[in-house]
Amino acid sequence: MCGIAGFIDFTKKSNAGILQQMTDAMAHRGPNDAGYEVYDHAQAAIGLGQRRLSIQDLSASGHQPMHYEEYSIIFNGEIYNFKEIRAELELLGYRFFSGSDTEVLLKGYAQWKEKVLDRCIGMFAFALYNRKEGEVILCRDRAGVKPLYYYWHQQTLLFASELKGICGHPVFQKAIDGNSLSLFLQYSYIPAPYTIYQHTRKLTPGHILRIKLGKQSVMEEEYWNVLQAYRQPLTGLSEQDVIDHTEALMHSAYNYRMVSDVPVGVFLSGGYDSASVAALLQTNSTSRIKTFTIGYKEPQWDESAEARKIATHLGTEHYEWIVGANEAREVLHQLPEIYDEPFADNSTVPTTLVSKFAAKEVKVVLSADGGDELFAGYNKFNQSLRYTGSLPRQMQRSISTAMSLISPEVIPYFNRQYNFASRYEKMKLIWASGKPQQALKYISQYLTEQEVNHYTAFPAAGYRTNFDMNGELDRINDPLNRLLAVDYKTFLVDNNLVKVDRATMSVSMEGREPMLDHRLLEFLAQVPGSMKIKAGVNKYILKSIVHKYIPRELMERPKRPFIAPLQEWFRDELKEQMQYYLSGPRLAKSGLFNVPHVEQLLNYYLSGGKVSHQKLWNMLVFQLWYSRWIEKL
Repeated sequence: MCGIAGFIDFTKKSNAGILQQMTDAMAHRGPNDAGYEVYDHAQAAIGLGQRRLSIQDLSASGHQPMHYEEYSIIFNGEIYNFKEIRAELELLGYRFFSGSDTEVLLKGYAQWKEKVLDRCIGMFAFALYNRKEGEVILCRDRAGVKPLYYYWHQQTLLFASELKGICGHPVFQKAIDGNSLSLFLQYSYIPAPYTIYQHTRKLTPGHILRIKLGKQSVMEEEYWNVLQAYRQPLTGLSEQDVIDHTEALMHSAYNYRMVSDVPVGVFLSGGYDSASVAALLQTNSTSRIKTFTIGYKEPQWDESAEARKIATHLGTEHYEWIVGANEAREVLHQLPEIYDEPFADNSTVPTTLVSKFAAKEVKVVLSADGGDELFAGYNKFNQSLRYTGSLPRQMQRSISTAMSLISPEVIPYFNRQYNFASRYEKMKLIWASGKPQQALKYISQYLTEQEVNHYTAFPAAGYRTNFDMNGELDRINDPLNRLLAVDYKTFLVDNNLVKVDRATMSVSMEGREPMLDHRLLEFLAQVPGSMKIKAGVNKYILKSIVHKYIPRELMERPKRPFIAPLQEWFRDELKEQMQYYLSGPRLAKSGLFNVPHVEQLLNYYLSGGKVSHQKLWNMLVFQLWYSRWIEKL
């Protein structure tokens, strides 16, 4: 696991000092080694920089940039099946001088070009310079576990694992994209390919960015798309055969993620996803695996006791830490540094804390993101189908039209219920569209676009995101699978994977995602929704597997999300933070907010008003980010 950075500068003004500045801005991603090289091409100066966190082959032979014939590479991630690929290459006459997966990828590219990616099981982002062809490619793994950003403006292309690396180049302009701010306030993250800065994008998962040096051309090319998996015919396997094959794939995927030359642990929250990882790995292990849990002093949010019982049953070496508002306060001001664009998932605090906790014991940790997307865990999938399918289409349109004529503020009783105005607006939009994927979009929003326009000083133009896919979803094999595909391309990659990557790498620890093995996804994409949600039970397949290893009575309880009790903290211990950063003068500094409207919302919330704290949390996070990266507040 590493951090990579670089430039392709057609003005030839960039140099080795600038490259080192970009790369070292991410020293936390790779404290064990560093490499910086600048190459002179007829049309451009090309810089490749890397900070190394040694996980495979701890020797100096894994140093990067790494070279072979006309190729140079910098690599971030892991190719878990690199030994099998290496054996295949050795049969073709290739010799190897290290035990690293980077060398295998480099020589695999020399042999098969981009087709080497079809052989790779892993998570990765890399840059490869081909002197002979006069091109540079940037590549990101299928799911987007590893991040990669790029900036393309005024004949200079910059790239890095984190935005702070790009910010280290003097030509980079920190110009805020107002439309991206609107997306952030709606979703609490910025969906790909957008970022908070103008001219700056996230490389789409499953894509290559090809830069032709002679033509000064930049083009994204797709090599894998989750939609293709969901367009395959549904399997004809029986339910038991589906469960058995899924379990076999899980064993393979989970065991691959244990490949390491340093200690490995598992995040254990007490839910089915993380329990499946701990259970299957402990069953196959002759030693006790290390599991890590964060709990809360507020009992209504705390699942540490449940996680402890699971760990005891499995026999893991279990560690837990009970935290409160004081620990949250310490983390709060670190978040803009860790997540260097606005990012307000309400589990950033516990994820950051559990990463710090685990890093004292291990250098690699397995998370369990993707379980809700692969196995249909979120209730929002059920809601999206129910809201758009329970009434005749014409009735939905009529109700939506009538709702447009009535303000939610004047409806007795309901106007005093929690977050009623937002929920009213969302249902109006859902029934107007009648499409489950649009229902998923509106359910996923914390503020509707109309609300964002109310609280900001400008109307958003409205960027199209993967929530707005339409014709692309027509050939998906099942209505539920259509929603899982959308969530895979939005919330999973741009929220959950960002959260875990930044939190773990902030403490120089590698986070791995065993559930996002593409083989598991490609199989489950062909399983009908009726097996994933059966008799009202979400995650039916996964639960059937977990119950083989952990008694049902230890697992079956109401689902509690892995989030911090921010609502309580903001009305008490963290109240001063809210009032400071959301005060009128500080809101006015950026010129981006409608100050009176935000102040009114804050005062209503602090007086006990029934409004979602997430709306204010999004605004607070933006203000914290603005104070760190744009102008001190």
